[in-house]
Amino acid sequence: MSVARTSAVALLGLSGSLVQVEADLSANLPGFVLIGLPDASLGEARDRVRAAAANSGCGLPTRKITVNLSPASLPKHGSVFDLAIAVAILAADGTVSAESVERVVHLGELGLDGRLRPTTGILPAVLAAARAGAGIVMVPSGNADEAALVPGIRVIGVASLRDAAIWHGGQFEPIVVEPLFVPKAIEQQEELLELADIVGNDDAIEAMLVAAAGGHHVFLLGPPGAGKTMLASRLPGLLPDLDAEQALEVSSLRSLAGIPVGASLVTRPPLEAPHHTATAASLVCGGGGVIRPGAAARASHGVLFMDEAPEFSPAVLDALRQPLEAGVISIHRANAIAHFPAKFQLVLAANPCPCGQYGASDSECVCPPMSRRRYLGRLSGPLLDRIDIQLRIARVTAARLRLDGDTPRLATMDARARVVAARAVAAERLKETPWRLNSQVPGAWLRAPERRLGPATTASIDRALERGGLTMRGYDRVLRLGWTLADLDGATRPGADQIGRALYLRRAL
Repeated sequence: MSVARTSAVALLGLSGSLVQVEADLSANLPGFVLIGLPDASLGEARDRVRAAAANSGCGLPTRKITVNLSPASLPKHGSVFDLAIAVAILAADGTVSAESVERVVHLGELGLDGRLRPTTGILPAVLAAARAGAGIVMVPSGNADEAALVPGIRVIGVASLRDAAIWHGGQFEPIVVEPLFVPKAIEQQEELLELADIVGNDDAIEAMLVAAAGGHHVFLLGPPGAGKTMLASRLPGLLPDLDAEQALEVSSLRSLAGIPVGASLVTRPPLEAPHHTATAASLVCGGGGVIRPGAAARASHGVLFMDEAPEFSPAVLDALRQPLEAGVISIHRANAIAHFPAKFQLVLAANPCPCGQYGASDSECVCPPMSRRRYLGRLSGPLLDRIDIQLRIARVTAARLRLDGDTPRLATMDARARVVAARAVAAERLKETPWRLNSQVPGAWLRAPERRLGPATTASIDRALERGGLTMRGYDRVLRLGWTLADLDGATRPGADQIGRALYLRRAL
């Protein structure tokens, strides 16, 4: 009886764990048993591996084969274990070097012809292997560029099971096969939407600048044609480039979602704009056996834009309340909990009523009052209370268009430079804390004695709190906006002017 071992990776959400794949050959009646809590697609590996090995010219022995995936209590999904199972069996049979197989992490799905098919989630799987201390990982040729994005680990790309066996010392003649590749990722070319294209609505432009500088959420209310979508689509261009850790996380989420990553990491903040018919599972995260990241997770370190927000199901909108506070999405299943990052900026846009014309100076609303209240009532109070900036957008008039036509306006690159400078000031102030943006700072920290603002500075929000115009959460969010405005203005602390402007941005509906 002989046993051989190798390793693979089981992903649960964005995190992964090393799985030891053990193969045992015994003299019992020929058979193939796979144990260790595999799902249905992994259970089918028995037939895939046997056919792939036979068609590769390195057939499996006609003995009782037992493959154990350890730890047995960890759920294991998908076909990414095929390569590890195949080489472990070949090592147990003595066809390849057991020592070589044991020191390599194997990831990849086998086709019936023995070729290795690219699989989703290779980037987070290789990252998990590197963090677990693995030094070498073998992946399909079609995933080699993606796997090589993880620093500090050696990547071996192979086109077929036969090539993998030869690399591990198998005595086979090389046979050239055509590798399988995923569709090429679209070259990352940032479509720089120009902020200077926006005419009028200076308050809205300042609101987007403040949102970018402090990482604040935004709610834009206004009639059709007021420029809500135009403003929201320019917010990602105001954000600074992703740092190395953020780029790796965003690229890993794309890989897990089945979006081609290519040979370079994503360096610009993503923009996700789901349709209003999206379900809670597609927006947050979900799936049957394999939990996939939803739009909110894919928007991490970027912008989640929900146009026509009242048209979304109230249950879908309220599913965002916990991620907005915690910055993490936790998906619970019977035997596991998957975690995804949710550090996105939420931008909601809505018409003021079903016809969209309520409050417009150039049109007449035909909606009855109850219809208007019911329409905006789909946005729950607890959700709106988590939105820092709430602004009403008006249509640009012909007079304003002529007035602003020749006036120099703020360009996107200049606005991004201001945002980067303001974020640097905030990061320096927060360097001794776990936070880096004003939107992340808890109110208790802002209201501590050494940072507490004077009564004259906070008089406006103190009155609003006493009269019920602000909740305690809203009070703290106005303080955060005030600090962001101070960072943009170059002030060391917010003054009455910054707090007043912050209160306006909070209550401008």
